[in-house]
Amino acid sequence: MKRIQVLGIATALLLLITLIGCGNKESADTAEETKEADAVSTASIVDTAQGFLKAAGEDGTWIIAVTQDITTDQEIVVDGQFTRRDEIYRKIALYAQDEDRNVTDRYTLTAPKLTVRSENTRIQGGTFVGDVYVEANKFHVYDGKVEGNIYFATEEYKSSFSLQEGGEVTGELKVLE
Repeated sequence: MKRIQVLGIATALLLLITLIGCGNKESADTAEETKEADAVSTASIVDTAQGFLKAAGEDGTWIIAVTQDITTDQEIVVDGQFTRRDEIYRKIALYAQDEDRNVTDRYTLTAPKLTVRSENTRIQGGTFVGDVYVEANKFHVYDGKVEGNIYFATEEYKSSFSLQEGGEVTGELKVLE
């Protein structure tokens, strides 16, 4: 009886080793695809102006989460199309949260100009100081503030804009057409 148990365990281990080996070969073949997919699904946690500028670009990430106040004298351009849970989406997270998703701190991002070219972009939880130029549909300020004006490239972009969960804009909302 003991011999049958040992034989069964050895067979199971051999099968496991074979499956792991095949899995690694398959993983190596698709590593480039996986790396590319992960690039758009992960967050970018930043604490510098240069890190923020890079994360906001076409090769950035769907969410840009800051960990402190950030100031830059450069224009920030939020560009590229990103998908989160099968939805085109981009978030500028200007806050910290605990494991229960309660906001624990809010941050300020300061720049002379923020241009939004990514559809369905949201500023959330903190304050952007400067003017925002919207060149895409569905820009939102969610539980945050824009201390400045928001200029829309078209009436369509302005019509798709929203303030949500106490979002606030201290300046004008204006179409530049």
